[in-house]
Amino acid sequence: MERIGGETQVLYADLRERLEVTEAMRNIASLPGEFISKVTKGLVYHYFQTTLPGGRTQIYIGPDNDQTRQLIEAREAGKEHALADEKMLQRLAAQIMAGGVMPVLSEMSRIITRLADCGVFRVGGVLVGTIAYQILAPHLGVIWESASRITQDVDLAGDTRVAVAVPDLTADIPAALESLQMGFFPVPRLSHREASTSYAVRGKALWIDLLTPSRKGGTAPVFIHRLNAAAKPLKYLDYLIEDPISAVMIAGTPCVVKVPQPARYALHKLIISQERDATSAAKDLLQAKTMIGLLKEDRPGDLELAREALGERGGSSWMKKMEAACKQCKINL
Repeated sequence: MERIGGETQVLYADLRERLEVTEAMRNIASLPGEFISKVTKGLVYHYFQTTLPGGRTQIYIGPDNDQTRQLIEAREAGKEHALADEKMLQRLAAQIMAGGVMPVLSEMSRIITRLADCGVFRVGGVLVGTIAYQILAPHLGVIWESASRITQDVDLAGDTRVAVAVPDLTADIPAALESLQMGFFPVPRLSHREASTSYAVRGKALWIDLLTPSRKGGTAPVFIHRLNAAAKPLKYLDYLIEDPISAVMIAGTPCVVKVPQPARYALHKLIISQERDATSAAKDLLQAKTMIGLLKEDRPGDLELAREALGERGGSSWMKKMEAACKQCKINL
């Protein structure tokens, strides 16, 4: 692990602020799409065709008249500003990468960007697993060693409970993946009666897993209506994705995503390492040890809060797993 230079940290903070403002001000000029016209009974009507959180749709603009033509012209003018903003964000990302930050692989970044565009993170989706670990590195001002951050999986966690602040939003994950035209297909489960919770691309190692917190020990896939997809229940996931943070995915075209709190990520890795095979456990412990070492130096209070939350949620059984993992890899919390 090495520290990112101060100038690069400033650039990252600037990029994050600009991306959050861009997201808050998103409008028709920033939406990917195009105007189309339809003729009905000899009259011309205009629509805007785009992909919204609920999937691909056509927004009715109005009949062909001066007002709708002015709107179309305004969209084209606004599009130029949106393109200028996008180029500026891409330039900032390039400067951050020049400072030593490793970008997310291009194919993976395309997937994550499309999920962001379709509203997945606005309706409670959280990136977990090694991709979240990689995204957290510049957020924490460091560069991880390569052995701890290599991945070709995108793990996306979503709770089945709808946040009160966004009860009316949906994000169609299957439609978002299909729109990428990368060849994603749902991976069949052993039982044909169970819905798929993973998507893959033939001939490539790209893989997306949809996860959700386990309720009362259930293991069957859970359909999450606001994502129009089924997810695999996992133990301990509710602790990991509670109160996630916003971070920037550094790539050719960067975007804001949701990831777990770093301290919770580290302690969660300790716990699950006790229930995984040797290879997976070794990677879990490496990530946990690296993250904890950094947080002890920079943000020790975060670790204390995460530990208290762990004890409150999981009791003595979770604490024993964490302590066993700490002993295994010689971590002193």
